[in-house]
Amino acid sequence: MRNSRRKKQSGLEYGYTVVYQRMPEGGYSVLVPAIPEICTFGETLGEARRMAKDAIQCFLESALETGEHIPKDVQPVTERVEVSLS
Repeated sequence: MRNSRRKKQSGLEYGYTVVYQRMPEGGYSVLVPAIPEICTFGETLGEARRMAKDAIQCFLESALETGEHIPKDVQPVTERVEVSLS
């Protein structure tokens, strides 16, 4: 998702980058780098997407109600790091 805030008839629309990590025991953990408070899970990728959207929406609604800062999206940097053990 890209960082966006678009005006809609019913209000504002926000977009955030979401990271889905496949878990060894099955399912997907969900992280939102811009909102580290969010950590959710889905049994399938589709469920994980729905859970991410719901968690982001709940966070934003709460932040707007309480006057808290709405974070901007961040683009995570990932890379593979190799180490040698002797």
